[in-house]
Amino acid sequence: MTALAHRLNSIDRLRGLVIVIMALDHARDMLTAPTTDFATAAVPLFLTRWITHLCAPTFMLLAGIGAYLYGAQRAMRAGVADARRDVARFLLSRGVWLVCVELTAVSFAWNFNLGPGYVLPLQVIWALGLSMVALAGLIWLPRSLLAGLALLMIVGHNALDAIQPAAAEAPWWWLLLHVQGQLPWPSTPTVFVVYPLLPWVGVMALGYALGPAFEGDQPMRARLLVWFGVAVAALFLIVRGANLYGDPRPWSGAGDAAAVLVDFLNTTKYPPSLQYLLMTLGPALILLGWLERARGVWADALMVIGRVPFFFYVLHLYVIHTLALALGAAQGFAPARIAVIFFQLPQEYGLGLGMVYLFWAGIVLALYPACLWFAALKARHRVWWLRYL
Repeated sequence: MTALAHRLNSIDRLRGLVIVIMALDHARDMLTAPTTDFATAAVPLFLTRWITHLCAPTFMLLAGIGAYLYGAQRAMRAGVADARRDVARFLLSRGVWLVCVELTAVSFAWNFNLGPGYVLPLQVIWALGLSMVALAGLIWLPRSLLAGLALLMIVGHNALDAIQPAAAEAPWWWLLLHVQGQLPWPSTPTVFVVYPLLPWVGVMALGYALGPAFEGDQPMRARLLVWFGVAVAALFLIVRGANLYGDPRPWSGAGDAAAVLVDFLNTTKYPPSLQYLLMTLGPALILLGWLERARGVWADALMVIGRVPFFFYVLHLYVIHTLALALGAAQGFAPARIAVIFFQLPQEYGLGLGMVYLFWAGIVLALYPACLWFAALKARHRVWWLRYL
């Protein structure tokens, strides 16, 4: 196995792990009654939601690393020193493609209807796509300047919390950048910004700036990634503990031990605060270092899924929502009451958390053969359009 294959395998394993974890969040969304406040939910439900916070920051970081490695491979094959033009072209085209799929196939998977109640949520695929479009321009900056700008977005965007208007009063462009809320839209569908762009662009740009660390055979890379991740996680504990900056929702420390733990971990995701990103990117880096040396059946299975994450993402949404329709029918609900986005589901509907975990495991196992088939198809046929799936 070459050093390049080994490196890419570790990244694919982490992609596979986080997309499998993401499926847990979506199974919980569609197979249980809607939850409005996880901070007051039972601890197992809160922790189920909390562990899935790892997904979006990891995808953004790995997308940036992957973009750099794509350019390095293109430069090596073409025998040139700089392939940023090819990288920019690919980022731009793939970013626009992801936005289009978010607005069509993905949004329909969440709703399963096109009626008056249709909600078009701008979620992680939308943010991933537009971050790629932004990165297509940012990669022309010197690497040190790119890294500095990425850190400025990640660290500095919470300084905007004090001046931002309420979501109902915010202009559309501010909703897209920094406030979660409904876009002003004259008719159906309802367009809701779930993932404001700041600082997701910064996370992807940071991944691109870190790209050279993943080139070549670097025996110390795995250990350095683990220690870097530990340092980032420790910084989260310090910044969160100080309660001075980095999240618009400070923790109070009131109540019993469980309440204090939930309060401490309940950082802001929309948009992701500095504390949220420290809390998630630290473990992501630790896992990335650890997975460089991972072996065994489970590591190989994660690698397969991680090579076709977009395929798994779209497919699992349709599978889960179809299961939700079947579950709703078994519980006596009309299809129209289940063919809605998850926060419109009836409060009387759904499974307990333990059953959600069982369904989640079954869904992942059922989709694995399809991922194995599609990964083999991509390996056999290196046509350009398969890179977009």
